[in-house]
Amino acid sequence: MYIILLGGGEVGYYLCRELLDMGHEVLLIEKDAIKCEHFKEELGSVILCGDGCEMAVLTKAGITRADMFVAVTDEDDDNLAATQIAKQKFNVPQVIARINKPKDERIFVKLGIEHTVNAAALILENIKAQTAIFPLVRLLSFKEKGLELFLVKVLGAPLADKRVVELALPSGSEVPLLIRQGGELVVPDLRTILEIGDQFICLIPSEGEAMLKAIVS
Repeated sequence: MYIILLGGGEVGYYLCRELLDMGHEVLLIEKDAIKCEHFKEELGSVILCGDGCEMAVLTKAGITRADMFVAVTDEDDDNLAATQIAKQKFNVPQVIARINKPKDERIFVKLGIEHTVNAAALILENIKAQTAIFPLVRLLSFKEKGLELFLVKVLGAPLADKRVVELALPSGSEVPLLIRQGGELVVPDLRTILEIGDQFICLIPSEGEAMLKAIVS
């Protein structure tokens, strides 16, 4: 797969290294000449120095044959402009943008960039996963499928001592895995009783998120 990355910060650099190690063909675009020289010494010819928001630079990068374009600069304006060009002008099959300011996410979606990674939201969810005071942690969003994957922690009422069937989850939800406090993995059924300290994976339709939050709070 040919993947073009925009942005030679820490995210872009490590993503480039990871994709190369996986055997993909990768090109990293960075407009800072000093960074480019440093990266070229370490990574070789997979670096293109230039402004990834310019059509000429993207054409030179071979974007017409790219399978994926990922913009991960520290500037939301650059990420939005570049991904719009990649998607609308060059019809790249898969386009993903990093969002640095959560309030900008609606703008990206409104302008047709639906596949985004919200950096602040990821940090928040990671904090939630590692602390005992948050009962709900978003693991993944399958936006194109209209599904959300959550980790639900049984901290006490109203979940403790209830059977799975009594949870009144949103229609179409599934609970494929339960993790007991001691680490035991259980495939639950409707009769499984939840205990304090349990955690379970819950897959729900996106429109059911508010209902799930109400159930666990």
